[in-house]
Amino acid sequence: MSRLVRTLATAAALGTALSSLTGCGGGAAAPSAPLPHASSPAVPHQATAEGPPTLGPDPGGLTPVFKHGRWAGGKRVALTFDADMTAGQGPRAARGERFDNPALIELLRRLAVPATIFMTGRWAEEYPVQARSIGDDPLFEIANHSYSHYSFTSDCYGLPKIGPDRALTDVARAFAAFRTAGIHRVVPYFRFPGGCYDEASLRALAPARVTAVQWDVVSGDAFATDPGAVAEQVLGEVKPGSLVVLHCTRSAAPATEDAVARIVPELRKRGYRLVRVSELMKN
Repeated sequence: MSRLVRTLATAAALGTALSSLTGCGGGAAAPSAPLPHASSPAVPHQATAEGPPTLGPDPGGLTPVFKHGRWAGGKRVALTFDADMTAGQGPRAARGERFDNPALIELLRRLAVPATIFMTGRWAEEYPVQARSIGDDPLFEIANHSYSHYSFTSDCYGLPKIGPDRALTDVARAFAAFRTAGIHRVVPYFRFPGGCYDEASLRALAPARVTAVQWDVVSGDAFATDPGAVAEQVLGEVKPGSLVVLHCTRSAAPATEDAVARIVPELRKRGYRLVRVSELMKN
């Protein structure tokens, strides 16, 4: 089978997966790597009865990228949490390493914080009960963070790399893992592992018809041990329309729960409304 035929077959399978999943057709961490822009700005679409909003296709044939909401769109902020787990970390999980953080999810519930969880397929396989519980909770929305959490570029914090020819397969495999775990509501958003992408990966992912979601506020919670420093960093950088990246992998982000307990009340005190990415993406 030629590469073109394989790519088209994978894209078709991914479209089917999206339809069935969404029901709508569709201390401190290193800073995020510099992120290239798509060749031209994407156009936001309003949400419809059929599903959540996405960005219009890039004229250059690239996956559109969303980094923050409109500055003039009101005091809205989206807290997002990456559920990281690589395809090769199963033995570490079997030995007791915690790639989940149920206490953080319960804190978000107690504080009534809407949030978007960018979940890897491997995480959903390891914690299917938790994944299904998060997916069933209307407070949250689940998005795709790849299956393997391998890098889509050549140099991304030492992550193993998959090439553009495997991008669609990896994303489709994550959606399939969500379906197997019993997650029925998944938004058509994707976050690149490590936040690393380039033109080749944006082009390779275009047939998936997802919106790549990045951020404009780096929390610095990955491998951080001081929740006060994480909270200070977020609160110092946040602005109307901000999209904050955090983690819900306890072994790699042990301070996140306590940091969120400080961040949320202060944001609300400042008049911010916490929203999911799908709401931040609306005009």
